[in-house]
Amino acid sequence: MGQQILISLGREFGSGGHQIAQGIAEALGIEYYDKNILEKIFADDPEAAKEMEDYDEKAASSFLTRRVVGLTNSMENILADKEFEFVSEKAKSGESFVIVGRCGEVVLKDYKNHISIFIHGDMDDKVKRVMERMNLDADDAIEKIEQMDRSRRKYHDSHSETGWGESRSYDISVNVSKLGIDRSLKMLVEYIKNRLEED
Repeated sequence: MGQQILISLGREFGSGGHQIAQGIAEALGIEYYDKNILEKIFADDPEAAKEMEDYDEKAASSFLTRRVVGLTNSMENILADKEFEFVSEKAKSGESFVIVGRCGEVVLKDYKNHISIFIHGDMDDKVKRVMERMNLDADDAIEKIEQMDRSRRKYHDSHSETGWGESRSYDISVNVSKLGIDRSLKMLVEYIKNRLEED
């Protein structure tokens, strides 16, 4: 495939979205951006990249934040703007990549070869995955999932006119619990290839 490929992937916490995003990037031989985006943006200052982790994909407080003539005093918004600019510049350069979260479907919406995906799953499946990954009991896993998804929704919806996880906001929305990670990944790679052939 010679044309540019731009994949944005939103995900519920514990759904396996990261694993699927990495699998898509590997299958298509393109770049993968997730938390590593901080290392790219702050390549000259690893300490700053580490400090920014606390503000990554977080909504600014409406009580403490002021935005005047495009300027903001919110670290959350400052970082979001930097990430949106990074994604936009990579797309303008012609690079192909997968971007996880970070309102990718909003930033890339005007690009011809952009495909937006949302990954979700059944709660029991997500709880099991989070319990194993984070060594939590079921109650703590549920609390973590609900907390993270609230945070992601608040962040996304503060930067977008469309709702986080709403099917009409994406080209395709997949419940991974129905097919499992491997078969969902295979289906999505085929979907992407078919879409690109049509273009």
